[in-house]
Amino acid sequence: MNDRGDVHPDRPRRPGAWVVLVTAVVLLAAACGTGTRATGPATLPTPTTERTTHVSKIVVFVVENHSRDQMLAQMPFTRGLARTYGYATRYTAMTHPSLPNYLAIASGSTQGVIDDRNPASHVLRGPTVLGQAVTSGHTAAVYAEGMPENCASTNRGSRYAVRHNPWVYFRDERSLCQHHDVPLGDLPSTINSGRLPTVSLVIPDLCHDAHDCSPASADAWLARHVTSLTAGSEWRSGRLAIVVTADEDDEHHGNNVLTVVAHPALHGTVVTEPLNHLSLSRSLSAVSGSPALNQAAGASSLLHAFGLTAAPERRGSDQ
Repeated sequence: MNDRGDVHPDRPRRPGAWVVLVTAVVLLAAACGTGTRATGPATLPTPTTERTTHVSKIVVFVVENHSRDQMLAQMPFTRGLARTYGYATRYTAMTHPSLPNYLAIASGSTQGVIDDRNPASHVLRGPTVLGQAVTSGHTAAVYAEGMPENCASTNRGSRYAVRHNPWVYFRDERSLCQHHDVPLGDLPSTINSGRLPTVSLVIPDLCHDAHDCSPASADAWLARHVTSLTAGSEWRSGRLAIVVTADEDDEHHGNNVLTVVAHPALHGTVVTEPLNHLSLSRSLSAVSGSPALNQAAGASSLLHAFGLTAAPERRGSDQ
């Protein structure tokens, strides 16, 4: 090589500056495109439409008698749902046993009930979040697995547990319950039609809620039904939020239960604000534009805690 830096004919040619630049850009793009994007379970597609934080419909799934830590450890689909979208770390049930917790979700109060006795022993008055939705011009439903007929008030030997179906207990809304509290078999056609109710409770039977069977059985059941919802148009539009919670823990973890909020606008949100079933009840009232019931009026909003806003649809619109 001479003093001007000319290349010796026997030495390999060094790449020009433009080659180095292009190579660097390609490598940088490749690095940015791999290993850095958070992804959720393959069964939980995100919508292709613009994401919104405005929620006009909520579907609630309730499982039984497991704490937050137990559910995260033993229910992998549910854990993936929580980590992909969002969950609350300090959400507590109201009390023990089951029934008062379901009543709190449905009516903003445990109604003074301290046992799991049938509706014949607890004739309750006043409105529920379900009845509020219907009477305000919106829609509501309970989908109860194993229930032999609409609004069934006794167990009658099946895995259906009436104590997990709170609407049945409210005498003032008995006619609404008889029309809108239906067996689980009605849910698939409702999802396919794109006409989910404004407020829905989905109640598994005593096996699929992890009461009599394993958390893995409940998890597989949830995976099937939640995946059906996330494949629907209302999820893709961002109108629908899905909530998974437990009625109570196993009495050994301070009644701290896992509560998952799945919505397309959420990305691994972890809420540390203290919340409970009254917070859920308040949000169920809000999506129908109704006031919170009873003690729920003083509770923090579950939707608000997750950065979501209740946005009731215009009455008479396609729901």
